[in-house]
Amino acid sequence: MRINRRYCLILLGIFLLSIFTSAEVVKGFEKPKPLKLNGNRFLTFNAVIRVNQIEVARDRNVGHDERALHTPLRVIKFREAIEKGFPGARITWAFSWLALHDTTSDYRKIRDIVVGYHQTYGDEITFIPGAYFANAYNSIEQVNKDLHDGLAVVSDMVGNGYRPLSIVAGFLSAKNQEFLSRQEGIHVCQGNIWSQYAIDNQDGDGSISYPYYPSTEHFCKPAQGKKDFVDCVNLDGWTMDFLSARRQGSSGGFNSRMGVGPIETLGKYGLEKGCREMMHTTAIHFDKGFDLNGFAWVTNCWEVSLPIDVAGLTQWLTEIRQRWPEVRLITQGEFGMIWREKYKSNSFNYRFVSGGSGIGGSDSDKEIKWFMNKGFRLSLLNDLKTGEEMVIDFTRYDKPEREPESGSTRNWSIMGEINQKQTRPQDHPVSIDQLSRESKSLIKKFYPILFENKR
Repeated sequence: MRINRRYCLILLGIFLLSIFTSAEVVKGFEKPKPLKLNGNRFLTFNAVIRVNQIEVARDRNVGHDERALHTPLRVIKFREAIEKGFPGARITWAFSWLALHDTTSDYRKIRDIVVGYHQTYGDEITFIPGAYFANAYNSIEQVNKDLHDGLAVVSDMVGNGYRPLSIVAGFLSAKNQEFLSRQEGIHVCQGNIWSQYAIDNQDGDGSISYPYYPSTEHFCKPAQGKKDFVDCVNLDGWTMDFLSARRQGSSGGFNSRMGVGPIETLGKYGLEKGCREMMHTTAIHFDKGFDLNGFAWVTNCWEVSLPIDVAGLTQWLTEIRQRWPEVRLITQGEFGMIWREKYKSNSFNYRFVSGGSGIGGSDSDKEIKWFMNKGFRLSLLNDLKTGEEMVIDFTRYDKPEREPESGSTRNWSIMGEINQKQTRPQDHPVSIDQLSRESKSLIKKFYPILFENKR
């Protein structure tokens, strides 16, 4: 009985807001002043609401039915955990096709509640096609149709001419991202899961981990110029521990996706150890990464159906505020548009340095460096015991790429001269001097310091 009373009070509050606030102003929420990219630490958080674990098509599913795991109370507690850990946070909610259309009482209530969060907090509400892996199962044309129709349903659901700034997709083809920007007027997409390979339902290693404009040739490839430019800021889905992410799937008993995601941290190691790894990964960006890049960004995605105590979410957010009180937790769409305002092309040059946490595949005796620009990505792994530094990834973006046939394969990766997953004989780590003359020449244009102490 207490659950029903609580839910009714929330709906009553939303109803009263709709009466006393004009349609021209977001109800209960004052639009924030524009932020600049440089000099800020950004945190984005996506919450996914679906009906089936993998909704491969509008009428076809793979995985578990999750209706029983989606209740109004679960959604309420989830949002309360975020507000408790980070008051004033604005997050992004992504509804699957079935979650937008399910007519059961719980899903109708959930949709009303989330619309209320948009009005109260300024949360973004958007669509997720295929529950992460749309292109692995559907044609480009069908995904475009799903995007168009799904976004229309979201707009109708929220009302007042609402339109999200972004979508959540897991992986999304460059052709579909081009459709989003040209036909739907949406210029931000969570369209790649950095380093994902041999895990889950689609592979997509080969991209860079911070925002970029994708090439028309492949969503993992940054656009090289105006001819192949897609005006859609492509965002990573989960910030991962760089040392853990170099591994293949779950090889050696280590989960390559460990970082800030809840499954690989809180679900695997519990509250204390799991949160320690989440904070370690966060610090990679908010400490050294901020110094190197002039801004920092951490992103997380949490399926509302996950059987993981949201106390860990509150603790992580609380510790972030305590350690970096100036952090901005804003919607994914807001962040992407802030980046887009700063960068009109792929003129970025990202750098990262990270030691290990000693948890899982994050080796405490290793240090990893990443260099990422529109021409290539380069990773160096340093053994702290021996001092030996080796190239474990060198992926060039100045060569032609082509996406696979849509709906026919799970592997959408770009594998360069050396790939961090070490799945091919050529992926054996080498010293930077052992790279080809052409590759060394390209690297020297960006990072001559890497060769200063080499004979």
